[in-house]
Formats: sequence, C-alpha cells, structure tokens
Amino acid sequence: MVIDLNADLGEGFGIWRLGDDLALLDIVTSANVACGFHAGDPVTIRRTCAAAVDRGVTIGAQVSYRDLAHFGRREMDVEPEELCAEILYQLAAVDGIARAMGGRVSYVKPHGALYNRIVRDEVQAAALIDAVADYDPSLPVLTLPGSVVHKVAAAEGVPTVNEAFADRAYTPAGTLVPRREPDAVLHDPAAVAARAVQMAVEGSVTAVDGSSVPVSARSICVHGDTPDAVRLAQGVRDALLAAGVVLQAFA
Repeated sequence: MVIDLNADLGEGFGIWRLGDDLALLDIVTSANVACGFHAGDPVTIRRTCAAAVDRGVTIGAQVSYRDLAHFGRREMDVEPEELCAEILYQLAAVDGIARAMGGRVSYVKPHGALYNRIVRDEVQAAALIDAVADYDPSLPVLTLPGSVVHKVAAAEGVPTVNEAFADRAYTPAGTLVPRREPDAVLHDPAAVAARAVQMAVEGSVTAVDGSSVPVSARSICVHGDTPDAVRLAQGVRDALLAAGVVLQAFA
C-alpha cells in the first residue's frame, strides 16, 4: 500500500496568512501550490516552493478560476480558450518559480469550483487538459475518480491520478458534498484519520447516507485552510504509517 499525502498550500495573499505552510510541509509528501488566481502571490509562491524543495516535497500547481474574492469556490462559466490560457498562465508561473528555487512542478491539481466542474463538464475539462498538454503532456492531473476529465485526458495522452479527501463528506455517488451543505467538511481528527486509513487499506469511504462507496486513490488530501489543519494532517500521517501504508509522492 503506497499513498501520497497532499495538502493545498501557499494560500496566503499579501499581508493575509492562511494556514501553516511550513508545518504542513513537514508532514505531507506533495504540495498543491496556489497559483495566484484563487489565492497566493509571487512572494508566497516563492517561499512555498523554496520550502518544499528544502524538504523534498513534490510541488504541484493548483490552478483555479480567476476568483480571488471567493477563493476559487464560485462556479464560473469561462470560455474554453480563455480558461485554457488562464490555466496555462498559472502553470507556467508556478513552474518558473519552482525551477528558480531548484525544483519544478510535477503535477497539476485543479482547485475548488474548477475541480468539481471537471467531474461532469467535458468542455471545461478539455480546456484544462489542453493547457496541460500545451505545457507538458507528461504532467499528471490529480482529480476525483469517475470524473469525465479522465476520459478527456486519455484522449490527449495526459496521465491522471485518483485522489480522495480525508476531511470531506462524500455523497453515495462518490462525489464531494458541496461546501454550502452542513458537515461537508470534517474536523474531528480521529474521524479524519480513520477515514484516511479506510480509503488506503479498504479502498472505500462511508458516504453521508451510511453506504460504502468504492474509492481507488493514489493520493489523499487534507486541506491546508481548515482549522487545525496541521493536527489533522499529522493524525492522518500517523494513522496511515501505523496501518502499514508507505507514504510516497506519486510524481
């Protein structure tokens, strides 16, 4: 059993700080670095990439809609060409900074509303994949199992990697419960750690209706912007290791 543990990092902006990036970088194996469109700024990106390189943590570009006001969690209808260009812009920016710090972007993970949109929207999924293919078609895209983006990516020769969320509630269909609904985000460290082990060892997750949903994931995410994110991530790491899971980046 080999699992990557990832977190969304670099989500501060200017004088505003969100989460404890340095502490999380001591726990995770992959860092989804905000690219400046939902959060992050050049200084934050530089510091996060440098710290990731210092710790041997794999860097991913967390691309999103251009939506600083709503943290990239507002669904938007963006023309495919524009969305493709904006994703390419974000990817190139973070990869350039990462390379200057001695690393590189090794994968792409959509953020927020874009992440959920490409589960079902083939047009926007294609815009994302076109951008990745234009930049580097060898870069894997981290996404939810069952997303239409898997089919779109396969057609263009772009690899995809399945991801699960230890701190999010699931529907019986295997999708994430929308954040606007109660208890969509889990905060109990013991429950979050237990779910991560269930996902890694049993390949399943318990949905909100109590049913067991199959989950085939190579990477497990713990969000960096939730309260007690460091405690949650450390609990997940400790529980996975105790269950005999090897923690290793997928890229």
